[in-house]
Amino acid sequence: MQQIFNFLIRNKNNILFLFLLALSVFFTIQTHSFHKSSFISSANSLTGGIYSWANDFDKYMHLDEYNERLMEENKQLRNVLTNLKDTIPIENYTDTSSFEGTYYFRTARVINNNYSKPNNFLTLNQGKESGIKADFGVITSKGVIGIVDRVNKRFSRVISILNSESKINAQLSKTNHFGSLIWNGENPNIVQLIDVPRQAPVKKGDTIITGGKSLIFPEGIPIGQIENFELDQSQSYYTIDVKLFNDMTNIGYVYVIENLDKENIQELEREDEQ
Repeated sequence: MQQIFNFLIRNKNNILFLFLLALSVFFTIQTHSFHKSSFISSANSLTGGIYSWANDFDKYMHLDEYNERLMEENKQLRNVLTNLKDTIPIENYTDTSSFEGTYYFRTARVINNNYSKPNNFLTLNQGKESGIKADFGVITSKGVIGIVDRVNKRFSRVISILNSESKINAQLSKTNHFGSLIWNGENPNIVQLIDVPRQAPVKKGDTIITGGKSLIFPEGIPIGQIENFELDQSQSYYTIDVKLFNDMTNIGYVYVIENLDKENIQELEREDEQ
C-alpha cells in the first residue's frame, strides 16, 4: 500500500495533467456538436473494426464446422440428383428427405492419406456406426478417390486410386468404350486406363468418367482428362494416361457411396452361375 502512495506522490504532476486533459476533452466533446459527432464516429469505427476482426476470427475457428455443414447439404443434393432418373414423373416428387433411390451418399473426413507409396490408402473418420461397409465407393466433388476395403466401429480404410491393387471400371465420356483404371506407381497426378479398344476415338483432353459396368460407382462420376495415349504392341488396345481432376495429395472431406441395389444384383448373378 505504501508503494502505491509513493508512486502517486512521485507522479502527482503527471497524473494531474492527464486528469485535466481528459476532463477538458470530455467537456469539449459535450459542448461542441462537431467534436461530439466526430468522437462518436471514431468510436463506432473502432468498435466496428473490433467486431469485424472478432467475427472473422470466429469464422476461422469454425471453418471445420462450416465445411461439415456444407458437406451434409451437398450430400442431400447428390442423393437427389444421382437418383433423379428414378423419380418420373418429376412433378410427383415431394419429400427429398425420405428419398429412396439406387445410390445413397454419406459424408466423411479424411484423417490420414498416403500417396507416395506403390500401395496407398486413406483413413476416414466414419465406420460401421455410420453405416459404412467394405466395397463402398469414395469420391469428392471433383472425382473418384477410391474404394472402402476395411471398416471397424468408428473408422474405415480406403484403397486409394493411387494403389497398384486398384482396378476401377472407367470409360470415355463421349462414347461407351471402356477399360480398367489402374496406377503404375509413378506420378500421383496421373493414372492409366488400359484395355481400351483401338476403335475408340481417343483424343487428348477428353474426359474419363466411371463406367456403367461397376456396382460401386454411379456411371458418369468424373475421373480426369486424357494426357497421353499409345497402342500396345499388339496394336489392339490403348493405354491412356489420365490426369486426375482430384489433387490426391490434398484431400479433406469426401462422399461415401452405397449402391442400394448391389446385393440384389449380385444375388441374381450368382443364380445364373449355378
